[in-house]
Amino acid sequence: MADNEGKVELQGEVVEAFRGGMYRIALDNGHETLGYVSGKMRRYRIRINPGDRVTVELSPYDLTRGRITFRQR
Repeated sequence: MADNEGKVELQGEVVEAFRGGMYRIALDNGHETLGYVSGKMRRYRIRINPGDRVTVELSPYDLTRGRITFRQR
């Protein structure tokens, strides 16, 4: 089974940072979601600050929470 099957990838900007690696993200389509840092980003200690552009992977069943998979430079 494919790892990325059924996931929706969207671009957005980090608005607010919470404790525990959680972030409020304003998506490009006008919605807001709560995102957490993926495991590889935690492992390599990639920092995310408010104002950063990120790629978020959302489940089609719950569009209010997602996993941050990439931070644009």
